[in-house]
Amino acid sequence: MKQMKRVVLVVLDGAGAGWQYDADKYGDKGANTLKHVIGQTNPNIPNLTELGLKKVLGMHPANEDDPIGCYGTMVEKAAGKDTTTGHWELSGLTLNKPFPTYPNGFPKEVIDAFEAETGMGVIGNCVASGTEIIERLGVEHIRTGKLIVYTSADSVFQIAAHESVVQPLELWHICRTARRLLKGEHNVGRVIARPFTGNPGEFVRTGNRRDFSVDPVGKTMLDVLTSEGKDVLGVGKIEDIFNQRGLTQSNHASGNEACTDAIISFMEKKNWQGLLFANLVDTDMLYGHRNDIKGFARALEDFDKRIPEILKLLGDDGMLIITADHGCDPAYPTTDHTRECVPVLVWGLGLEEGIDLGERETFADVAATVLEALGSKTKLDGTSFYGDIALD
Repeated sequence: MKQMKRVVLVVLDGAGAGWQYDADKYGDKGANTLKHVIGQTNPNIPNLTELGLKKVLGMHPANEDDPIGCYGTMVEKAAGKDTTTGHWELSGLTLNKPFPTYPNGFPKEVIDAFEAETGMGVIGNCVASGTEIIERLGVEHIRTGKLIVYTSADSVFQIAAHESVVQPLELWHICRTARRLLKGEHNVGRVIARPFTGNPGEFVRTGNRRDFSVDPVGKTMLDVLTSEGKDVLGVGKIEDIFNQRGLTQSNHASGNEACTDAIISFMEKKNWQGLLFANLVDTDMLYGHRNDIKGFARALEDFDKRIPEILKLLGDDGMLIITADHGCDPAYPTTDHTRECVPVLVWGLGLEEGIDLGERETFADVAATVLEALGSKTKLDGTSFYGDIALD
């Protein structure tokens, strides 16, 4: 069976493919991110369609040829529906215990310790949308200098500050302080810096966001590949999600366009062998969380236009995998992530075409497949489907 030299793994953040069997436990039964977006906007996504996306969703046009990509869905095995849990499971590390969440805000002892350590006061401390809370508390923050702290349905400790009050570098330092404090029972998945600019009534979050994640609690495919001498290239917030671990090089690009440019730039360099792991965040951050169906559709269209560039650079020993980390349905009556299965689309010149991969039992099947494709003998969570699609 032919080995691959390079695997490009692209995560379309929040692009879920339909509520999974346990979605009712999360209040997400009925969520279906991609089907709702595509059904309501009919975006022009011929390349994603050709790779099998609409086939996965039961929306493939009857008058079009079958997909050339291999396609299926994957169920999230770990409890939770956050970015860190999803990406770790994609990488072969399945959490047995979910990260803590705070539907009533953080307890007094956490906030007191944070204020004492930073010397700065806190306002907010509630569950909120990021855009809503800066409009509501931004003026008070500018007047008092107090930090806006908030959370969501995910395990996150988010700190918002206007860049004229707290410069991004200082805010990142404050977030590192919070990261050190949030341990034990309060070991949240991510501390997130949320800088913003602008005037009252028109505050805008900037690209200086940074995520400070916990260290992976076990071995991931990134660790395996780097230990075996392979290149592991991160694009976007991958370096944040894995706390810099297991990467040989990273481009912390901000936004889908810049991240796609970074993917292309890495691929144009022919001297690397291993994994390129990219997160395209706009579908989630800019559109899913803001219930912006049309914006989500435009993001799909914009990425779709760039897919031919990626495919041309794969060569005959490269493999492209497109998937997601959770749902974030902009048509659902919430601004939170949604508990959904995710699509998995695979293409390469050295692979079979049009193979139905079915419904996989865990996101970790991606890690197992990547490791086998790149010739690793190490076993993590998940079952590889590489043998089902590789040409003899």
